[in-house]
Amino acid sequence: MKIYFDVAYLYYLPHFEPVIDALLEQTGTKLELGVVFTSPPPKPIIESLQSKNVTSNVIESDERLNFYQQQKPDWVIFGHAAEIAEALNSQCNTALILHGLGPKSTYYNASSAPIQYRFVESDVRKERLQALHPDKTFISTGYTKLDPIVNNNAIKLDLESLGLDPNKPTLLYSPTFYPSTIENFPKDWPQDFSDYNILVKPHYLSLIKSAYKKQRQLLTHWASFDNVYLADVSEQSLVPFMATADLMISETSSALFEFIALDKPVIICHFLKLRWGYRGILKFRLNKRLSDDYQLFQSMGSNIGRYSELKDTVKQNLNGSSNYAEARHSITKQVVGNVDGQSSQRVADFLLSNPA
Repeated sequence: MKIYFDVAYLYYLPHFEPVIDALLEQTGTKLELGVVFTSPPPKPIIESLQSKNVTSNVIESDERLNFYQQQKPDWVIFGHAAEIAEALNSQCNTALILHGLGPKSTYYNASSAPIQYRFVESDVRKERLQALHPDKTFISTGYTKLDPIVNNNAIKLDLESLGLDPNKPTLLYSPTFYPSTIENFPKDWPQDFSDYNILVKPHYLSLIKSAYKKQRQLLTHWASFDNVYLADVSEQSLVPFMATADLMISETSSALFEFIALDKPVIICHFLKLRWGYRGILKFRLNKRLSDDYQLFQSMGSNIGRYSELKDTVKQNLNGSSNYAEARHSITKQVVGNVDGQSSQRVADFLLSNPA
């Protein structure tokens, strides 16, 4: 059986790697596994795949269809709503493991694409997607990205090797690229948190897009502080950072759903840097991008409207006085599903049971 994973953006890979690992553990089935990138990935990623005997190919975006048609795989797994699936469906099976949990409306709209199967995180979301897209096939599996945390405690970062203090509590600041809080954080804010380790894990697009050059300048400056570690562009998986941190700080990012699934506290920052086209009377453009799941951020953790509130809110959450445990459990069941470390195995079982 031949299976390809389509990595249009590097941040899709952490959703696919646990499935690849689950497939590699199978016996009795001859497998050919490959990852297709649309731009050259960092060398450590290529080396990691090679060590597992997983092929890697860099194919121009508009050449991927020809590549898959020539290779004749049994499955092509996408991380987004890929239209090329329509031309592939007569030759192989296609499936979607979406690269996030929401809250953007694209989470639900992605199933409009001509992809045959979609692996869904929770039964609640499966029911909603099935109602929206009654002609599509959805399989409830759980969230593959979190399996490594559940199954492997060694995935945590070695704080001391990163120049940080293992005796300090560790904060994870994981801003998205837009709309982001990066530009509205003080230039020297790590000084205010000298009693903490700070892991800064920005979105991949903040690190590569020319439009976010100013964000990179701030990120590089923050990395100069002794209590800060800035993730390298090759460290695409948020998983080791989430496993290590005691608390996560972000905006209304889908990664917050991932973190609360580990039963850890989150702080949601609303002091965003908005473009003129999303401000004032044009704010409806921003709201249009969001799904109804956006309301869940109000109950999953502490919401703050200005940076000046952050330090006290961090203290409250780490000492337990702002306890959102019940809400975390409820939202996790609704959005993330069963966090048992077996999500990727369920996906692998389905793939192997349904050859082209």
